[in-house]
Amino acid sequence: MASVYGYVRVSSRDQNEDRQMLALRELAVADKNIFMDKQSGKDFERPAYKRMLRRMRKNDLLYIKSIDRLGRNYGEILEQWQMLTKEKEIDIVVLDMPLLDTRRGKDLMGMFLSDIVLQVLSFVAENERSNIRQRQAEGIAAAKARGVKFGRPPIPYPENFGEVYQEWRSKKITLRQAADACEMPIGTFYGKAAKFEGCN
Repeated sequence: MASVYGYVRVSSRDQNEDRQMLALRELAVADKNIFMDKQSGKDFERPAYKRMLRRMRKNDLLYIKSIDRLGRNYGEILEQWQMLTKEKEIDIVVLDMPLLDTRRGKDLMGMFLSDIVLQVLSFVAENERSNIRQRQAEGIAAAKARGVKFGRPPIPYPENFGEVYQEWRSKKITLRQAADACEMPIGTFYGKAAKFEGCN
């Protein structure tokens, strides 16, 4: 007997998957058959998606809320769709796009229409991903231009740094001893020493 599955994906751990879960539960998809990944749609290296693939058999049915939940890489979405529908011979229903329902239109015209819609939507999904990346890059560049600093703030020099640095430079103590005296890793001490030299 064929099984019914649902696939849910959100891009990050703090995004909410409730809308997708609600849509699948309204279709009476069993919780044990709903697979969810919380990661980017840039590729299909996703643990829950892979587990679902291993479980699915011929004539099973897969529901997804929208094509961008499946992925955001144009070529890979098309490749996965072909693999799922042609090789694994499962049906897919994209809830937000009724034309993408492989249970309907098994004739040539139906397949042709769904292929066109799939290609357009896959392109839109990847294009949106590119736009998001561009907007992020522009936002970061604008923030840097305003003087916003990214990353962790630098560790301040300890009070005894100048004194320890001089002892290390005059070879009275080793690099490790100098780093220990300043209570920092050797690499951090060495980096701070290089900057210290540049400032003096």
